Amino acid sequence: MRRIGIGEGSILYALRRMSDGFLLADSHRRIIFANGEARRLLGSWRRLLGRPLWDVLAPVCGVDLKAVHEQAEKDGLPVDVDVRWPSEQRWYRIRIGHAGTCLTVYVSDVTDRRGRQAEHLAFDQRPPDRTTGVRELTMALADALTVQNVVDAVAEHVLPAVGATGLIVSFVVGGRLLKSGVVGYDKKFMDVLPLRTFGDEAPFAEVLRTRTPIFIGSPQRFVELYPNLAYISRLGNKKSWAFLPLIASGHDIGSCVISFALPRRFTSEERILLTAISGLMAQAFERARLYDAEHIRAQALQRGLLPRGLPVLPALTAAARYLPAGKDMEVGGDWYDVIPLSSGRVALVIGDVMGHGVAEAVTMGRLRTAVHTLADLEMPPDELLTHLNDTVSDLGEDFYATCLYIVYDPASNTCAFARAGHPPFAVVRPDGTVHFPAAEPNPPLGAATPPFDVTELDLTDGSLLVLYTDGLVKSVTPDIDQGLAELAHALAEAEGPDRDEEQAVAEEGGDARLELLCDALTGALLPGRYTSDDAALLVALVHPLSPRDVAVWQLPENARAAGEARELIRDQLATWELYDLSTTTELLASELVGNVVRHAKGPIQLRLLRSDVLTCEVSDGSSTTPRLRRTSETDEGGRGLQLVAALSQRWGTRYTPTGKCIWTEQPLPVTG
Repeated sequence: MRRIGIGEGSILYALRRMSDGFLLADSHRRIIFANGEARRLLGSWRRLLGRPLWDVLAPVCGVDLKAVHEQAEKDGLPVDVDVRWPSEQRWYRIRIGHAGTCLTVYVSDVTDRRGRQAEHLAFDQRPPDRTTGVRELTMALADALTVQNVVDAVAEHVLPAVGATGLIVSFVVGGRLLKSGVVGYDKKFMDVLPLRTFGDEAPFAEVLRTRTPIFIGSPQRFVELYPNLAYISRLGNKKSWAFLPLIASGHDIGSCVISFALPRRFTSEERILLTAISGLMAQAFERARLYDAEHIRAQALQRGLLPRGLPVLPALTAAARYLPAGKDMEVGGDWYDVIPLSSGRVALVIGDVMGHGVAEAVTMGRLRTAVHTLADLEMPPDELLTHLNDTVSDLGEDFYATCLYIVYDPASNTCAFARAGHPPFAVVRPDGTVHFPAAEPNPPLGAATPPFDVTELDLTDGSLLVLYTDGLVKSVTPDIDQGLAELAHALAEAEGPDRDEEQAVAEEGGDARLELLCDALTGALLPGRYTSDDAALLVALVHPLSPRDVAVWQLPENARAAGEARELIRDQLATWELYDLSTTTELLASELVGNVVRHAKGPIQLRLLRSDVLTCEVSDGSSTTPRLRRTSETDEGGRGLQLVAALSQRWGTRYTPTGKCIWTEQPLPVTG
């Protein structure tokens, strides 16, 4: 996509720094320029560049702006549309004009202007039927779940009805009043508004001490009553106030102030109305605070069940995002994990417990724990999903989950994976091309009948693996195929040859690159940050081992095997200049190979891997698992695995398609 061809002159400088949002669309009505304010309101430059203008504006306008513009052109009229912005409680005016064959779009904040108009209208006319307004407020408060929902309902139904322009809500917490909800005040004012105790001589506290509203009709009257707080009235840019106590079931909940941009003479009717409204607000806030408290505990539970951080591993670099469903951030059952395995291999897992709520979050935690346990047993993907299917089935008939389990091997740069009802993961090649590996999805866990299908995939050095739950791709459209197409498009934009400068700079650091990619994907597929379903995203950049760091040999199936293994190890570690590990590694390999010759069967394979640790593997054709056992002083054998455990940092056994592999790990010597 061609960028706008504007020089670095004064016009571009002014457009970039103007306080209003500004967009420029070419003759095909695709965006070619957006200043900083436009990007703040509508999304990142990467998301806006080249997109159809009408597609970008339609979600915030709620109307077919293209049709409005075409009709206005026929009538010879300008296009001005006032909208309440979805992401904040402010009004903006969208004005569309022409600059040659291009379209210009200005987005201006008109909240204060509309507030002043409302004030004048309220002053010059009798108030409308307030019974209807109270009825609508009551219905809105009944539907409000959270404290913010209640604040939004009051801002929508109360402030316009009484001609007010500001609202501040504070709650009693530990004997102090803490600010909790604000409408119509800027951050600078809220930063200087002091926290107050019940003993302070301030209207917020006084209405709670006396349980009586305070109505102040002018700044002069405010200064007379509270001379020490004169600066509050000046900075807030309000001219009259109604301070109201919030009392529910005889308990002090907090207080609120409804403020006006012009001086006001509060009539007895208005005082009664505002006092009644404060009672409704108090009851709603009390319910909302209980809901918020319970919800915070539920979210803390879910955060505790999800990984606190992803491990730093030589085989891959990973980043992840979790976005709960709905504006109220309901907890759910999506999860992801990165699990280190033996020989530098890594397991990537992502899953989705169907449904939302605490029960689903707890089930997610149980499944995540089960996956860790099964992964530690070095199970291949199909066997792991089989055991996980049994776990879900034991939970009851109403529990189902999807899961994708991938094992990445950096020595061969391959991955083996199986999925149970889960969407396919995406592979982004180094050239930016995107594909979804074809494989049988199998039914979800709890409804599946094993065995599960396993697929192996060869990867290219520098490939990206992108795992996700269906909440990410179904947020744009319920059609899963269309959702996958949207994901592929977002990946191609973020990782293709035309990636923006910010992304290109991040190429030097994998962590920063993947964090930017996660932000780009969630920004493109979840533009409102809200979705009807939970969404989890896990992105991994693979780092295969160099062939120079892998050594493999076939050993004879006789008594000479141990001696040959020692000689091969001695030569290879000399090549790698790991002389300090030679003696220990020779002992480990000699013991493991000797056990194969005495107790197992061939073929015998010896493999050394050099990464952040030195791994020594001995594979054979037997499925018999060796085990540590207690020996007595008179036993002539049985101490081999005790020696292996003592000499290695970590050791274990895993099954292979042809038998088993016993592996050991030793830390590399510290250099420098």
